[in-house]
Amino acid sequence: MSRSRPTTAEPTQRDWRYWVKLCGFTVVCALIGLLIGSAYLGYRGAQHYIYPPRAALPLDETPARFGSDYQDIHLFTQDGITLSAWYTPAQNGAVILIAHGYGAARSAALHARFAQQGYGVISWDARAHGASGGERSTMGYEEALDVAAALDYALQQEGVQQVGAFGNSMGAATVIRAAAQRHEIAAVVADSAYPTLEEMIARVAPYPVLRPFFRFFAEREVGISVRAMRPLDEIGQLTPRPVFIIQGAADATVPPDSAQRLYAAAGEPRTLWLGPGVGHGGMRAADPDEYDQRVF
Repeated sequence: MSRSRPTTAEPTQRDWRYWVKLCGFTVVCALIGLLIGSAYLGYRGAQHYIYPPRAALPLDETPARFGSDYQDIHLFTQDGITLSAWYTPAQNGAVILIAHGYGAARSAALHARFAQQGYGVISWDARAHGASGGERSTMGYEEALDVAAALDYALQQEGVQQVGAFGNSMGAATVIRAAAQRHEIAAVVADSAYPTLEEMIARVAPYPVLRPFFRFFAEREVGISVRAMRPLDEIGQLTPRPVFIIQGAADATVPPDSAQRLYAAAGEPRTLWLGPGVGHGGMRAADPDEYDQRVF
């Protein structure tokens, strides 16, 4: 009686397909994980920029510390936000509105420097910054309403004949937008402005896979298209009012050619000042005397 031989499994196509399917499943899972991770990081990044940490000034950090008289005032924006501000009356008939950068607060030293030149000065904490109301930042779009509130206050003061605006970084983009909307702003100094908000998103979200998510969540949160904030397209509306554009040539925060592009888009009269080797917002620190002479 013969015994039948047990059959032995031989490598078949099923084994090969198994590994192919396993690899494919792994790749799909990795892609899904990448998308979920990118979406999460994009969401967190958007939240961080929309709801910035507040910079709190020390109680004694006021223009009086630098020898300038001032008044504590409140500004009221068109969309119902109360801004904490300082006001120094003008001695020369001109008031300067000072808009600070993202994540910062009004500068007592800068306020005092303008006041010491005889200018009236209004400095305020932007919405969602410092001691002001508001919960979200729009990197300059709705902040133009802050400038408008300061402008309206200045125009109501006795003896005010002209109003100019100075802005740094986000504040510079903000005053460009505000001046395009309000022709009562007679002159603008824009230090380290960005040309478009789209480009800023590309810089704060350097990995291309993150940008669509960052943009989606930011636009969803504030209800404003990123494309709506383009100082590059608005600066030409300032003519024939003078605009002074300043940037450090080693700026790593906004595109390094921002000032040149804004200058090219501006009408006359216009002035451009670039500082070799100077970083973002660092022009005054690099040479305070020349900076003050040019700006004042």
